Amino acid sequence: MRILHLTPGTGNFHCGSCLRDNALIKALRARGHDALMAPLYLPLVTDREVANPEIGIRVGGISLYLQQKLPWFRYVPRAVHRWLDKPERLRFAAKFMGMTSAKDLGEMALGALEGESGRQWPEWQRLIEWIRTEGKPDVVSLSNSLLMGLCPTIERDLGIPVVVSLQGEDSFLDTLIDPYREQCWAAMRSNAQHVSQFVAPSRFYAQVMQEKLGVSADKISVVYNGLDANSFGVADPDPNWPVIGYFARMIHGKGLTTLVDAFIELCRRGSVPRVKLKIGGAKTAGDEKYVNELQKKLRDAGLEKRVEWHPNVNFSDKVKFFRNLTVMSVPATYGEAFGLYILEAMASGVPVVQPEHGAFPELIAASGGGVTCTPDDPKALADALATLLQDDHQREQLTNRGLAGVRNEFSAARMAERFDAVLAQVRPS
Repeated sequence: MRILHLTPGTGNFHCGSCLRDNALIKALRARGHDALMAPLYLPLVTDREVANPEIGIRVGGISLYLQQKLPWFRYVPRAVHRWLDKPERLRFAAKFMGMTSAKDLGEMALGALEGESGRQWPEWQRLIEWIRTEGKPDVVSLSNSLLMGLCPTIERDLGIPVVVSLQGEDSFLDTLIDPYREQCWAAMRSNAQHVSQFVAPSRFYAQVMQEKLGVSADKISVVYNGLDANSFGVADPDPNWPVIGYFARMIHGKGLTTLVDAFIELCRRGSVPRVKLKIGGAKTAGDEKYVNELQKKLRDAGLEKRVEWHPNVNFSDKVKFFRNLTVMSVPATYGEAFGLYILEAMASGVPVVQPEHGAFPELIAASGGGVTCTPDDPKALADALATLLQDDHQREQLTNRGLAGVRNEFSAARMAERFDAVLAQVRPS
């Protein structure tokens, strides 16, 4: 089966969606499919080699932005678009993401979801024509539902089934300012009627999006995200220097403030001597102020030297990052749709402590590699971390269960197998 998977790139940092997509396409190709991942907006940043031979940016982020802001930009020569879509220019533009105004974010999201009626459509229309003349897939797969503005045209003009992955879009849409928030959700519900099948990464998120999109339960299949567990080594932490890890984007929403406060509380108690905190993950220019504020808080608490920061690491450095962790926690403040970082920790033999909400209870139950605690409560998190750090036997049990759980339920091959079943369901016989 020829599968075209459209994935927005980030240009300069890793994101869970891109990592999942790359692993999925590689595993589908291993199953014999002619699966291609085509980047949109910005160049892809993956933690391993790209799944398929490089394909140029199909829809450039700079051109798309200018088309939304300047209606006359659609009339500029195509050579200008090609110049703007050069990878080096897109990577330069990516450095400024995170500084975009709330109004711009709303306008851009709505512009993409409006499809043919939006200002961005001339750019998207070129993608449609490329799919028709060169891509020629049996199935189009969209990395996330914010791309659904394409679905009505693909269904009507190309007659190709579209599978749409759901990857936590609600946490973005619900933060948009009015009137864009409701306008975007209205466009999402309208576009959802033209989707062949949705794929959710957890039962929790399938239920959330079923209600928000107004679709039936049988329109959403659950396919757990997966990874290549063999790429991670098993951690061997120093028992004399316990280390708490965090590996996700360095933002408040991922719970970094909660974890820092819990770490300060844990150090204040003195029940776990010499405990350290190791923070890694994506950091953009827009995150700099927030990170500086947390560093000041730790400095004021006299703990600056017990904390390490590892922003924007490559894959080999990420593997090394996990090797000396004793436990890990990414206590997200919202209902996380999945959390690939949980799998990465468990694949490294590191047990996790996560808040009792979102997909976390489901994933921990399926893997057996962690415990949960009260959400958004630094003291409750400090309690849970202290208990686990002081109980070698429990940590060993969680480590062994997590390693087995990731390999059995959350491998890239298992993800592709489940995704393959969805493709077989939607492809015309």
